[in-house]
Amino acid sequence: MKDIAIYGFGGFGREIACVISAINEIKPTWNLIGYFDDGCEPGSANRYGKVLGNIDTLNHYEQELSVVMAIASPVVLQKLTEAIHNPRIEYPNIIAPNVFFFDPESVTMGKGNVITFGGRISCGVKIGNFNLMNGCISLGHDVNIGSYNMLQPETRISGETTIGNSNFFGVRSLVLQGLCIGNDVRIGTGSVIMRKTKNGMTYFGNPAKIIKY
Repeated sequence: MKDIAIYGFGGFGREIACVISAINEIKPTWNLIGYFDDGCEPGSANRYGKVLGNIDTLNHYEQELSVVMAIASPVVLQKLTEAIHNPRIEYPNIIAPNVFFFDPESVTMGKGNVITFGGRISCGVKIGNFNLMNGCISLGHDVNIGSYNMLQPETRISGETTIGNSNFFGVRSLVLQGLCIGNDVRIGTGSVIMRKTKNGMTYFGNPAKIIKY
């Protein structure tokens, strides 16, 4: 079994610990040694492990270690991964055992991705790095996703959709077939995207419209 730690001591970190446990029930794979977090004191603990330190601790960690990121903010997630420069750290893809792939051999994936329980991945899907897909998400055929995207539970991405980087999809949001989601887009809970989005904008509603605030 390989040592693994979770970066992020909050609720999402606990959920990822549950995914790791489920993976180990099928095949012993990971030894969860604990958490890293910049906002909690070392030694803070939950039922899955304790906080080992912060980003400085991780950057000076002297053994090989796999790390899974449990950070729901695309901006913060990217900043953290770019600030981790320890060559001993690697980022595996963590995928819950019950995620259903239509055709696994047709799906390509970078590093550091997380797909939690109940996901549904069609054929011809391409996924970049550090995308977090939390609970019963659905990706249609030939979807192309960049990096640092956060898909909240029950997000639905229809086929032939292209998604850029650092986007946030709220719970039960939906993107219709063949659209393009650019970069730094925020999509509200339950919103339906029916047209190409503009970078850096927030969308809400059905059909979703730009919200300015």
